[in-house]
Amino acid sequence: MTTPTSAPHAVTVIGAGFGALAVVRELRRRDATLDITLIAPRAELHYLPGIIWIPSGLRTREQLVVPLANFFRRMRVKHVVGEVTGVRAGGRLVDISSDGSVSEVRNDALVIASGGRFIKKLPGIEHAITPCEGIAAAERIRDRLKQMQGGTIACGFAGNPNEPNAMRGGPMFEFLFGIDEQLKREGRRDQFELVFFSPTTEPGNRLGPKAVRHLLAEMARRNIRTHLGHKLKNFEADKIITEGGPVAADLILFMPGLTGNLWFDQTELARSPGGLLKADAQCRVEGSAHVYVVGDSGSFPGPDWMPKQAHMAELQAAAAAANLLAGLRGQAISASFKVELICIIDALAAGTLVWRTPQRNIVLPPSRLFHWIKRAFERLHLRQYQ
Repeated sequence: MTTPTSAPHAVTVIGAGFGALAVVRELRRRDATLDITLIAPRAELHYLPGIIWIPSGLRTREQLVVPLANFFRRMRVKHVVGEVTGVRAGGRLVDISSDGSVSEVRNDALVIASGGRFIKKLPGIEHAITPCEGIAAAERIRDRLKQMQGGTIACGFAGNPNEPNAMRGGPMFEFLFGIDEQLKREGRRDQFELVFFSPTTEPGNRLGPKAVRHLLAEMARRNIRTHLGHKLKNFEADKIITEGGPVAADLILFMPGLTGNLWFDQTELARSPGGLLKADAQCRVEGSAHVYVVGDSGSFPGPDWMPKQAHMAELQAAAAAANLLAGLRGQAISASFKVELICIIDALAAGTLVWRTPQRNIVLPPSRLFHWIKRAFERLHLRQYQ
């Protein structure tokens, strides 16, 4: 903790997801005097890693929505309700819209952790459900599965052609394997065909070569058909059209690549080729003083397999908080973050552990233990915000 020597610095955090909340924790841990304002439409954390369990009934909306009022009170954070519409004055002014009114928030330093936006340019994409759009999307999958008596379910993902690591493929494997297991438990698996599709021939390659081999072998073991290596052209109500031919489907789950929020266009902040905020290794937005980015909003230097996941966002949050405070104090900015991918690909009955760093890639085979570790981690993670 620091001893105040002048008026407290004002820091604005945009977002209420893993990255934003981790920034708040890290800032407050390092400085008790800061005046922290967080801008988000709701004082809620939606625990999106848990939506993979909504179709099976293992989780409900109520279990995955965490009110943040207590957390904000403990952290002494002012929550401003609204949607960010732009950033001006080199990051010192944030424009907000709320219930038809507009306002602005001033700051001495800014952290942008507002997530990414799915690229929905393919014609007919409205026929597909994008699971990671939120809890409502997972509920739609749950409801559709209840209504279906049989048919073909197609799961797939694609990336941002201008930003190789701006994608969220991992959850699609969990939905795919989870639905397979769910249908088996319900005694209905033989009434359905499952298909996995992707324009890449190595789905999950950001998880590492070992993971790709495991995932493809798991699909084969589960009798899941694959349609790989063919560029997607468009969607129809009952099929996916690719350059390698159509894929018939009664239910389509599709995760497109990520790009930046629309409001980024209303700023002069540096952008990457894929539309994200261009950051350096210290999480600074290039060319802007005291402006930082963490999580899905940013494009960071590093390997092309750098993940877009909560764990990575929290590692970046720690670096951003340390550098933000150093910058405000006139000190050298030197903190960086390690690049690490760690996840459990869950399939209801068991989970596969994947760990990747620049030095190693480890894949541990499916185990019931990993499923329970994932559930325990959820409880522990959410507890700090309750």
